[in-house]
Amino acid sequence: MPAPRFKSGSFKKISKRGPGNKTLTHHRRSKVSKAKCGACGALLNGVPRGRKIEIAKLSKTEKRPERPYGGFLCPKCLKRLMIEKARNL
Repeated sequence: MPAPRFKSGSFKKISKRGPGNKTLTHHRRSKVSKAKCGACGALLNGVPRGRKIEIAKLSKTEKRPERPYGGFLCPKCLKRLMIEKARNL
């Protein structure tokens, strides 16, 4: 029987071969989804993929791009937003 912590959906079951050719079931945390743009849903480059505890260990510049709305909007949407803001002034 697996330990109760492995019964949740956040763990993937992986079959491995052990000693004596026995089939073992290992549990591995499932991957976090990639960061997406808030406006268009495109995948964001330069944003790491990991759980919060892993991301917290990274330096500030490794967590997201160094530009306005970095880590939230893709460059195309950012450009469109900046042009829109400049025209409304």
